[in-house]
Amino acid sequence: MRTDEFWAVIERARTGADGRTEVVAERVAAELADREPAEIEGFDRHLARVLAASYREDLWGAAYLINGGCSDDGFDYFRGWLMAQGRAVFARAVTDPDSLAELPAIRRAAATGEEFEGGEMLSVAFHAYQRATGTELPVDPDPVPIPDLDGFWDFDDEEQARRRLPRLAALFVAPPEE
Repeated sequence: MRTDEFWAVIERARTGADGRTEVVAERVAAELADREPAEIEGFDRHLARVLAASYREDLWGAAYLINGGCSDDGFDYFRGWLMAQGRAVFARAVTDPDSLAELPAIRRAAATGEEFEGGEMLSVAFHAYQRATGTELPVDPDPVPIPDLDGFWDFDDEEQARRRLPRLAALFVAPPEE
């Protein structure tokens, strides 16, 4: 599956979902279940490439600020949520994680404490393959490698957060004491 088709499937699923990741995931799985098994496998391989490309320290820092902490699994789930926001939002966040501060849902979360997780997006191909074939999605014999992150900045360090992600820090970090 090519990049444009991968994102087109997600975009169709987003229509009318009102930002509800679980609805997007169900719709993606339903559309994929009507396709040939090889196409479902292709979607899954592309999903792995998208996740690998977004496995970035600065995006993890953004997820940490937004969700008030972020474990390894939590970062995967955050990227699942981000994927359900569509190609443009996802691509911009990978390039400039601080751009997430522009999203109305993120701005609301600064006041409400809402967290953003979309783990169900990570298993859409698995569920679609089961529906389509009655069997388990085969394990990719050539998995996409996840990049090594050499080290993290201290996500709890408010000064670093302000320097690295100023717009998000303005929303999620308390102002410095004077």
